[in-house]
Amino acid sequence: MENLVNMQPLSPVRTTNGNPSSSPASSPLKPRYGDRFIPARAGNTWHLTYPTSPTNQTAESSRPITPYNHKKARDNAENNKDGSIVYSSLLKNEVLGYQYEDNKEINPIERKLSPNRKLFHFDASERSVVMNEPWSPYSLSPISSKSEKLLRSPKKPTRRISKVPFKVLDAPELQDDFYLNLVDWSSQNVLSVGLGTCVYLWSACTSQVTRLCDLAQTDDTVTSVAWNERGSLVAVGTQAGLVQVWDAAAGKQVSTLHGHTARVGAIAWNGDLLSSGSRDRFINQKDIRTSPAIQERQLVGHRQEVCGLKWSPDNQYLASGGNDNRLYVWNLHSTSPIQSYTEHLAAVKAIAWSPHHHGLLASGGGTADRCIRFWNTLTNQPMQCIDTGSQVCNLAWSKHSSELVSTHGYSQNQILVWKYPSLQQVAKLTGHSYRVLYLAMSPDGAAIVTGAGDETLRFWNIFSKSQTKSIMSSLNLHTSIR
Repeated sequence: MENLVNMQPLSPVRTTNGNPSSSPASSPLKPRYGDRFIPARAGNTWHLTYPTSPTNQTAESSRPITPYNHKKARDNAENNKDGSIVYSSLLKNEVLGYQYEDNKEINPIERKLSPNRKLFHFDASERSVVMNEPWSPYSLSPISSKSEKLLRSPKKPTRRISKVPFKVLDAPELQDDFYLNLVDWSSQNVLSVGLGTCVYLWSACTSQVTRLCDLAQTDDTVTSVAWNERGSLVAVGTQAGLVQVWDAAAGKQVSTLHGHTARVGAIAWNGDLLSSGSRDRFINQKDIRTSPAIQERQLVGHRQEVCGLKWSPDNQYLASGGNDNRLYVWNLHSTSPIQSYTEHLAAVKAIAWSPHHHGLLASGGGTADRCIRFWNTLTNQPMQCIDTGSQVCNLAWSKHSSELVSTHGYSQNQILVWKYPSLQQVAKLTGHSYRVLYLAMSPDGAAIVTGAGDETLRFWNIFSKSQTKSIMSSLNLHTSIR
């Protein structure tokens, strides 16, 4: 107590009558604000004077927020953020002499900043030396021509990929086997799925499910399915090494191809030419229009099971991946590979040809590799490579943009969307509790379906549909009036 009595003020000041007085900062009753007058509003009751919500809330407004309301609130927040950025750019034009004319010209740093950022808080990289343009006294607009163009410029739509599937189907007995290919989507919008001994067809238009075939009588199981380009025939590979061709519309078996001595895990169509890869290390090719007596052509190169097959968009080259960590490229005339890639360190099942870059091939490695590699098959040279951190199970290119989707197994069980050639990750989708071993794309290229050992099929909207315009011809009598 004695020390407190003898304590002196830090800086004596003089009052109006000339006598020294204690500093206001030393008073225990008044807080210290510094050299400026800043009123204290801590005691104000703003919530009583200006209520933030109506007092007569109805039962409708007190209901919990649904997932749809969450999405709507998120969209509104994005729109408000974009509006704040445009408004900030407009003020820069009018006050500081900037000359933004288009939303694309706005500094990318500005877009990353919070919309609540102070307008006049800049760093050296943002300063502009451009002066305001002369203002015309005859102008009817209160803003400059640059700002008018800014407000009229179209806003680039924001890319939003839903993190949840729009449909989930049960798929009992969907095998958790890395070397099988049990899901495919036809050009007629019908999904074929191999479940145990049966192949089921699910129509995306009517959601009707039909059973195409049952191999239980022959004590066999389904190991792969693949539609032809027209979507009328589906090839079914079996554990016994057979390849059955079925007419989906009639529900009848068209033919059976013999030649393999082990399970057929990969099938690829090229018109009427059917290619099949087996655990016996061989790739067989057969034109289904020919007589059964004609021998199949056999491609020899892999030393272990063939688990991936894909034809190029021009139908001239066949890419194959095997459990021997090899990626081969074949043509229509040779029985030995014309190109061989050995950089992968694990089994190569994921294979995809780019529909946008001629000769560009993408492949993914298994658990010991985890990489997606890109190859220029025109020059036989490796290109880019990215480590995904997980087993790569499937790859598929977007039909309308230079993007790539990959599905993964150990240990993330995720779905990734990549932008090519920057290899920037666009989206990450999760939901499967097992390895995402199966992937197929819808005929319009907008959606994908994924399957896993958790016995579910999940449908995702990840790509935008093609904005193609139909070309009208004056010679077409059915579409024009003469």
